[in-house]
Amino acid sequence: MHLPRPIEIYFASDRAHDMDALATCFAPNATVSDENHTFAGLAAIRAWKIEAKTRYDYTVEPLEAVQRDGKTVVTARLAGNFPGSPVTLTYAFELDRDHITSLEIR
Repeated sequence: MHLPRPIEIYFASDRAHDMDALATCFAPNATVSDENHTFAGLAAIRAWKIEAKTRYDYTVEPLEAVQRDGKTVVTARLAGNFPGSPVTLTYAFELDRDHITSLEIR
């Protein structure tokens, strides 16, 4: 599956627990919406990712990607230490050049 470079970096950094690489794929003013919370800016996004990895000890596997309404929507299987695992989620990415400006996980 071909993913835009910032999205490839997002999933690769997640697998590797590489917070420095994660920061390179987001724009400085990016937002992430996950579990009914919105995280704005690199520091908040980094803290969100560290907390989620620690809390759920999860892995994510992208399954499919489509373009929809100006977004790259990735369907992925998430498995970890949480009720109902594994689950299939959608990751709706908005990009500006080589950076993620918005990510909504549903």
